[in-house]
Amino acid sequence: MQTFTQIDPVIVLDFETTGLYPDNGDRVIEIGAVLLRNQEIVDQFQSLVNPGFFINREIETITGISNDMLSEAPSTPEVMEQFVKFIDTYPLVAHNASFDQHFLETELGHFGKKRPLNFSCTLRIARRLYPDVINYKLETLVNYKKIPINGQLHRALADAEMAALLWVKIIEDLKSQFGFEHISFDLMKKIGKMNKENVVDLLQKEAEDSRANQIDTTGNLFG
Repeated sequence: MQTFTQIDPVIVLDFETTGLYPDNGDRVIEIGAVLLRNQEIVDQFQSLVNPGFFINREIETITGISNDMLSEAPSTPEVMEQFVKFIDTYPLVAHNASFDQHFLETELGHFGKKRPLNFSCTLRIARRLYPDVINYKLETLVNYKKIPINGQLHRALADAEMAALLWVKIIEDLKSQFGFEHISFDLMKKIGKMNKENVVDLLQKEAEDSRANQIDTTGNLFG
């Protein structure tokens, strides 16, 4: 598997949805995503998505997205076609990535565009690196790391931007604490999947290797 240093781009995304279970018919109603390059947001994607049915009052209250707003939004196939072009073959990041990955795979599958996706998860990584946090909600972690909140919580683009800033902060913390010269996307994924007890030993070894072997490689969507 190819890896890439964090000076290369990654897409950080967030979906607002009609519910929690795409297998039961829940659909995406808003997509927000940012392109992160050289630790800075350099491009973005945002669109409401008309799911083809009315959303309930609870979802309206949580997201601030109304049925009137969705009635004028483009259809799912139209938005997903644009979104696939935006994400291209970049590696993907999300907070609670299994949720977003499941929805993305399901939506792509509806239109015959299903393909392997290479995701890393800020929530899973944070669980292993920040054991003293009271919970691992995005808002909690953003406040814990003193990241400014811009935009409305539970709107896709604002949440994607905050997750991107959290991703950058995690990388900064790893470099500062362990002395990394570079941090691969593959390593970030590995951190999120490891037992907490083994993370420090892994990071110390990987940081030593990164200082000895400063390899500049690139990654892609497939992994």
